Amino acid sequence: MRVLVIGTGGREHALALALARDPGVSEVHAAPGNPGIGEVATLHDVDPMDGGAVAALARAIGAGLVVVGPEAPLVAGVADAVTAVGIPCFGPSAEAARLEGSKAFAKEVMNAAGVPTADARFCSTPDEVAAALDAFGPPYVVKDDGLAAGKGVIVTDDRQAALDHAAGCGSVVVEEFLDGPEVSLFGICGWSERDGTTVHPLLPAQDFKRISDGDQGPNTGGMGAYTPLPWVPDDLVDEITRTVLRPTVEEMARRGTPFRGLLYAGLALTSRGLRVVEFNARFGDPETQPILALLDSPLVPLLLGAATDDLAAVPPPTWKPGAAVTVVMASKGYPETSSKGDVIVGTETLARDPHVQVIQAGTALVDGHLVTAGGRVLAVTATGTDVADARAQAYEGVAMISFPGAQWRRDIAAGR
Repeated sequence: MRVLVIGTGGREHALALALARDPGVSEVHAAPGNPGIGEVATLHDVDPMDGGAVAALARAIGAGLVVVGPEAPLVAGVADAVTAVGIPCFGPSAEAARLEGSKAFAKEVMNAAGVPTADARFCSTPDEVAAALDAFGPPYVVKDDGLAAGKGVIVTDDRQAALDHAAGCGSVVVEEFLDGPEVSLFGICGWSERDGTTVHPLLPAQDFKRISDGDQGPNTGGMGAYTPLPWVPDDLVDEITRTVLRPTVEEMARRGTPFRGLLYAGLALTSRGLRVVEFNARFGDPETQPILALLDSPLVPLLLGAATDDLAAVPPPTWKPGAAVTVVMASKGYPETSSKGDVIVGTETLARDPHVQVIQAGTALVDGHLVTAGGRVLAVTATGTDVADARAQAYEGVAMISFPGAQWRRDIAAGR
């Protein structure tokens, strides 16, 4: 089978690597991809936001499956365009992708489905924002209602900073603050008239959103992640599947917009129990990198099963023993800005290490040199016997890579 991956980032590189080692895959293609993805896939210069162009490419190469990585194309209806020409596509329809495209809509669905989440108010004026901030009190949590590349949220004790953030977003959701550690759980989700709802959960992971050690500084798209989580209860995955993922998919089906794809639940383990922080409608970045590094069973049957309403017939995924840790290396100035064109040195050395992967994101090739081309440049992912072992190998890999102004956190998975 030929598989086409849509996107340019680290998530798409990790997916391409997993697909390339799948025995059921004959060729991997990507549009537009990046230099790292180009090492395992044929790249095509196609706009990932152009559903018609993506569908035409899929037909031209004879793709048996299209995997849409980023959220923006999903919200724009790229999956709809692909399925309209008769090609299976892993990724929800534009209507179902509203679970990520609108935080207000996600809250509505959660409330209807009885999914535990933070109390919230939808605000479209400065007065409404101010009233909501005063009602909930500090720490203030303000979220851009729409897509913001993982950086549309502010959590602060500074009321004016919260007001300023809201003013820059337009419509926002103001929420109560949730205490406790955060956990991410991905579920491969399918629905059909014959089988109803099917959810195959993946490994739980934890990511690190803020730019600096100790969870300081502004939010980013993610500076690192690890899996599994030895400190969570043994029944946590079952609880999340039962109380969050399955009810959400069932509610979407009840509304006539079935969710077929990857439902990402960001959760807080609060003093009052499990609460959903956010939904994403696709593989999360950087959690995808360590999760797929531990995947032992083939990926395509899961993705194709969800896309073709046959997920109930696909066995749950199986996992390698041990742990995996991902550390993101970002460019100078990130997340406010990003430095481009800086030469990256050292990735070729790690290519020979079977326990370490360099997952590229914001990279480009210029005159034969690998250079920075975005905020989050690359991620070093390592596997090990446990979290401590994987963490040590990941940071050894980071130490072998350099580019001007490189920044990374030193505390990913520390003490775990």
